[in-house]
Order: sequence, then structure tokens, then C-alpha cells
Amino acid sequence: MNLWEDIEQSLSATLGKAVRLQGNSTVGGGSINQAYRVESNRGPFFVKLNSANGVDMFTAEAEGLEELQQAEFLQVPTPLAWGLADNQAYLVLECMELDGSGSAVALGHGLAAMHQVNADSFGWYRDNTIGSTPQRNRHTDNWCEFWQQQRLGYQLDLANRKAGSSGFRNQGEQLLEALPLLLDGHMPEASLLHGDLWSGNYAYTRAGEPAIFDPAVYYGDRETDIAMTELFGGFGREFYAAYRDSWPLDSGYATRKTLYNLYHVINHFNMFGGGYLSQAQGMMADLLSQVR
Repeated sequence: MNLWEDIEQSLSATLGKAVRLQGNSTVGGGSINQAYRVESNRGPFFVKLNSANGVDMFTAEAEGLEELQQAEFLQVPTPLAWGLADNQAYLVLECMELDGSGSAVALGHGLAAMHQVNADSFGWYRDNTIGSTPQRNRHTDNWCEFWQQQRLGYQLDLANRKAGSSGFRNQGEQLLEALPLLLDGHMPEASLLHGDLWSGNYAYTRAGEPAIFDPAVYYGDRETDIAMTELFGGFGREFYAAYRDSWPLDSGYATRKTLYNLYHVINHFNMFGGGYLSQAQGMMADLLSQVR
């Protein structure tokens, strides 16, 4: 059985109706997976493909999307089938028509509502990925410890091997030691997070409803999602005003924004190299200057 036959069989089992695929077209925009819009007798599907070792990544993404479907006011594509066939990993999602326009206010209110879904501890029941990098999610009761060990410390370890710079290593070690000071007095709730919320991971349906996808789900400080929306831009003032109207941010957010976005900048260095290293060094220098 080849890949597409296996997908047909999996979809037929999920839907309880025979599915016959009728052709596909490539969808651009991703740097990690191949993506296709696949037509069928049951309507279109969205299919992601990767090498065989991507099967755990797709399983985690499917389970993350299911977790995000607790977000009552945001649309999230339903995962329909995932697995391994013909030496390729696949993930099949509901095909949402994301070519509409909508209200940034609805997106802001919807994200604030999603962040009010809480857990008893930080992390998640399984590890997943941030881009193509493993993301550790071991349950932790202390937010500072979680960010120190599961997030920043892990990325710094990877970056130290890649950069080969004693100066960068020393700077990272100093920052990890300073985290209790930078997060002093900040005691966030463990909120349901998208985890990778840049402008390429949200859109509007044809009905104008805000939709989110391609997550790196875990439970943590809601400010990490807000911080990332500011890292690369693409979210307007109406979005931030609506979010703060629903749930104002705590004092000290400006400093924590840099700390939280550092995780993503170091991850981009680990994945792509280039100027992200100097950007990370500048961010660490700024953070350390606030505790000296």
C-alpha cells in the first residue's frame, strides 16, 4: 500500500465513509514540511508530509490541535489522520478556507479566552517541537524553574554547541543564574498556549472567524504568546487593545517580553544560523543590564 492509499484508508476509518482521493496541489509557505491541498469525493483535505522520523512531530501536532479546540472563540483545524506510510510521516487536517478577512478585536478577545483555560502545572503531558527543534514539556510547579530548564536552558545548550563561543556560553550561564531576579514576584497561571504565535500561524476563515494553527502547545505564562506576536509583527493595535481589555497584562511585561522572545530567537539560530546569534547576544546583554 502506498502513501496515498494509506491516507485514504485512514480517512475512511475516521469518517466512517469511503474516501477516494482525486488529486493534489502543493501549498507553499512552510520551511519544514511539504504541504498539499488534496481533493476527494468527501471534499478537500490539508495534508502535511515529512520524512519517517517526523511521525512523532506530527502526532504531537495533532494532539496539540485537539488541545487547542478548547478555545471556544477561535477556529482550530481538526486533525483527522496521522501516521507513517511508504517511509513518510503524514498528518491530515480539516481543510479550512483561510482566505477571508476578519476582526483583530475578535482575535484578541479569543486569545484571551483561550488563555483562561488553565492547568495545575506548567508544561504538558508530552514533549513536542518548536519549528523542527524538540521542545521539552515536563510538568513543573515553578514557572521560573520551567523557563530556566525546559525552555531557555535547553535552547542555550543547543546553541552553545553550534556557536562554539565561550563568550556566548558565559553570557547564557549568567542569564540563567539571573532568572530568579528577572521573574521575581511574577506568578503566572498555567494558561493554555499556542506556543508559536507569529503572524504566519493565524488567519481568518471566509466567514471572518479568527483561526490558529501550527501550534507548539503547552501550559505556561500567557505573556509568552503575546510576546511572540510582537517579535515579528503582523498584529495590529486593535488586537492588543482587545486582549488587554479582556485581560490586562501584569506590570513588568516589557522585560519579560525580551526574556520570552529570546527563546524563539535562539531557536531560530539553532535552526537557521546567521544573524540570530548576534540578536540573541544583544537581548541577553539588555536583560543582564537590568539586574546588575
